[in-house]
Amino acid sequence: MRKTDEQRGDWKEWRRRRAWELSEQGWNQKEIAEALGVTQGAVSQWMNMGREQGEEGLRGKIAQGPQPRLSAEQMVQLPPLLDQGAEAHGFGGAVWTTQRVAVLIKKQFGVSYHPAHMSRLLKQIKYSVQQPIERASQRDEQAIATWKEQRWPELKKSPARGQNDRLR
Repeated sequence: MRKTDEQRGDWKEWRRRRAWELSEQGWNQKEIAEALGVTQGAVSQWMNMGREQGEEGLRGKIAQGPQPRLSAEQMVQLPPLLDQGAEAHGFGGAVWTTQRVAVLIKKQFGVSYHPAHMSRLLKQIKYSVQQPIERASQRDEQAIATWKEQRWPELKKSPARGQNDRLR
């Protein structure tokens, strides 16, 4: 019969509970530490938790993670601000980059985020990260179009059969 995850439990929790059992059987902290392969300091912390909170204090806990910097209300306010466009908030060009979103949040809500985190925050509100298309200011669109129409087809053509033979 296979044990479920609930029956199997967390091995670290098992170790804390075993330390508690050994302590109740009269073992000292040094002996418990040696038997379980941990430091005396760890055993001491477990015993303090057990005394203060009972066996419940020895259970495994899921880390909560950091509290969000933006409130739920601010997260609701963000999409309409983004919908106004980057130019409406003083940026050149209509593209929202992660750096621009970080600046907007700092200006509007007084909350600082690293630009690298913005992609995760944008995903939460169902927005995608945009990348600006950087083009040279001296770019000649007409020359590019002419090259694509006239020169590129010439370059794309495969060489004549006789020319391939020379390469072998």
